[in-house]
Amino acid sequence: MSLTHNPGRVAGLLYLSLLGAPLRLVYIPNTLFVTGNATATANNIAAHELLFRLGIVGDLLTGTMAIFLTLALYRLFKGVDQDLARLMVILGSLMVTPIYFLNTLNDVAALLLVRGADFLSVFDKPQRDALAMLFLRLHHGGVVANEIFWGLWLFPFGLLVYRSRFLPRILGVWLMINCFAYLAVSFTGLLFPQYEARVFNSAFPAMLGELAIMLWLLIKGAKPQPLGAAASSLAPC
Repeated sequence: MSLTHNPGRVAGLLYLSLLGAPLRLVYIPNTLFVTGNATATANNIAAHELLFRLGIVGDLLTGTMAIFLTLALYRLFKGVDQDLARLMVILGSLMVTPIYFLNTLNDVAALLLVRGADFLSVFDKPQRDALAMLFLRLHHGGVVANEIFWGLWLFPFGLLVYRSRFLPRILGVWLMINCFAYLAVSFTGLLFPQYEARVFNSAFPAMLGELAIMLWLLIKGAKPQPLGAAASSLAPC
């Protein structure tokens, strides 16, 4: 079936484009950042500047593609419940994308400090390294804040999947659980940051709901029933 006649597969392909997000969220911090050591972290960023810049580009691309993904999902589910579909778009892109874009400024500032531009010569290197670490911490704070919306948009999305009748209901339930997993990680990071990693590791299986729906849409696709067919399927025998 062609992409034109299978809007679910279009959404799956757009979902696939978000897989660049872990580059900045996971790979770069694990590769370049040294906990509690601003100088070592700054030196690693300077030595792998292209990788760090790719992380910035990855964040911008993820924020951009989130808009196209939610619009594709709106097209898929608007016949199920238009109000829920609108809420999904608002929470999944109109709230998420601006935070992604603004948060890249923290990485840009950290990179400027690491490179030691001429106008920053009034600061010595340890001071620049400490300031760079500050902006990296601010970036993480932006991620923790954005996780609230990464979670919230999955609840209307999951309800739409559950009610759709053209996708497995278990995927809808999983997405709603995924919502609360993100919220748990976000609020732990805000209130009890020392436990954030532990809660994330515990909640990780629940966060695979998005991967499950992405794979289903990519492989099986989804095509909404015509309104007439949907109405006839609900009519009493």
